[in-house]
Amino acid sequence: MLEIFEQAKGIMRSDGNFGQWTGGYPSVEVLKADMERGSSYVISDSGSEIVGTFAFIPGIEPTYNYIEGKWLTDGPYATIHRLASGPESHGIARECFDWCWSRVQNLRIDTHADNSIMQHCILKYGFTYCGVIYLANGDPRLAYQKI
Repeated sequence: MLEIFEQAKGIMRSDGNFGQWTGGYPSVEVLKADMERGSSYVISDSGSEIVGTFAFIPGIEPTYNYIEGKWLTDGPYATIHRLASGPESHGIARECFDWCWSRVQNLRIDTHADNSIMQHCILKYGFTYCGVIYLANGDPRLAYQKI
């Protein structure tokens, strides 16, 4: 999974996104916490090689409590975080979104303002831009919801 995150960072950097996933993020500790919480998932190809990873977290996401904008609904939701794949994999975002949507029909996701690739995937899947949320460290993120 760490290798997939490094590959994803390479994709981001080549697309001009130098501000997201810096300083060793996501760390081994973050991934272990996802696993311990039961929210860490992988996507494999037909040969059982891991080609993507994401966190799927049902319930309240604390950084979503305040938004400069408005969520589509305040009902129960699940959040998608840390979606990543390598440069040779295609359709990973759709695989992730399809799987998550099949479990909860109220999804939220956020991404860095410089992550144009993820913004494209999010909007293409039918998410609606809702506004700006702030991470625990104060960094802004573009927030989306699909209901």
